[in-house]
Amino acid sequence: MTLQLAFDLPSGEAFRRADFFVSDANAQALAAVEAWRGWPGGKLVLVGPEGAGKTHLAHVWAEMAGAEVISAAKLPEVDLHHLAQHPVAVENADRIAGDTQAEVALFHLHNLLAGRGLLVTATSPPRDWGLDLPDLLSRMQAAGVAQLDPPDDMLLSAVLIKLFADRQIVVAPNLISYLVSRMDRSFAAAREWVKFLDARALAHGRPVTRALAAEVLDLTVVG
Repeated sequence: MTLQLAFDLPSGEAFRRADFFVSDANAQALAAVEAWRGWPGGKLVLVGPEGAGKTHLAHVWAEMAGAEVISAAKLPEVDLHHLAQHPVAVENADRIAGDTQAEVALFHLHNLLAGRGLLVTATSPPRDWGLDLPDLLSRMQAAGVAQLDPPDDMLLSAVLIKLFADRQIVVAPNLISYLVSRMDRSFAAAREWVKFLDARALAHGRPVTRALAAEVLDLTVVG
């Protein structure tokens, strides 16, 4: 069979509140984000593994609070006074440890916001980021922390369905249960499976099915 060309086009992920699936793994974090007007000091650190939904929740909060969403690494490149005119969600703050300019920028942004709404996302609590700036560390440690846990079966199933839908792919329930029972229990793994199955289906001119997933699984085991 002649292979078709498969281009890895970006999928249109939806970050609306209606697209955020709630389970025991994320219900408490969602409740904390939705109660943002009562955050101590007007700030919250949202913690969870890669792909756990931190970006989705950051956008849900941004919609509620009229906030801007920005990567922590980009803070030195923007006008902080202009940014701080609205609440701000800062993503991946743990990745700027040791970056003096980014640490200083986050410190100044925190002070400019003066408790008017700062959501910070990371994979671990501030004490584990390895920050060099003591004043920034103390301010981040003073924030409340909301935890996103690894997904349970229900949440992982919902996320797989959403990821396929983002690529305009409708799949049968038997594929979802098959993947959930065999894949690594992480959102990052879900993204990789959906991306790979989509690419393989396009390349071979086939639909995304349980049979295709079984073939892919055999390939990964053999490989």
